[in-house]
Amino acid sequence: MSLEGTHIGVAFTGSFCTYENVFAELNKLAEQGAIVQTIFSDASQTLDSRFGNASDFIRKAEEITGIKPMLTIPQAEPIGPKSLLDILVIFPCTGNTIAKLANGITDTPVLMAAKAHLRNNKPLLISISTNDALGMNMKNIGMLLNSKNIYFIPFGQDNPAKKPNSMIAHTNLLIPSLEAALSGRQYQPIIQ
Repeated sequence: MSLEGTHIGVAFTGSFCTYENVFAELNKLAEQGAIVQTIFSDASQTLDSRFGNASDFIRKAEEITGIKPMLTIPQAEPIGPKSLLDILVIFPCTGNTIAKLANGITDTPVLMAAKAHLRNNKPLLISISTNDALGMNMKNIGMLLNSKNIYFIPFGQDNPAKKPNSMIAHTNLLIPSLEAALSGRQYQPIIQ
């Protein structure tokens, strides 16, 4: 399947340790000719970390895609009524965002984008990055796994010895996961 001309939303949340891999995949989407609209959560656009500065990430996203990122709830809201995207990926998706999404909370640009997009019965792809996937957030992940139009990039434990509850998506599987979700299928195996 070609992604050329496909309207893809890439929504960033605050799992900054994954950004190097996320930006590598964002480049691949752009190289394939996808039309990529980025959306940044409040945390991802304001918090600087040892992994880089928020303003640099926003600038880099715009340089790669050629499109100004959405940074506010009002900017993200038209995704629904104007049917702006073919697919939306929350890339990365923190445990906080997973919990809010599973419980219908819409208090960031990313969550508004997800809510607005899902109203059109179009696929939402989640790239898990959370230290409590096998803890408190397992119930939320389970709810989302059983939700219509929600798909996951395959994920697994990233450090079972030191962080036994932590799981992270295999970001290198973004493109095949997108292709499967656009066809209404979950890329398998989901746990790797």
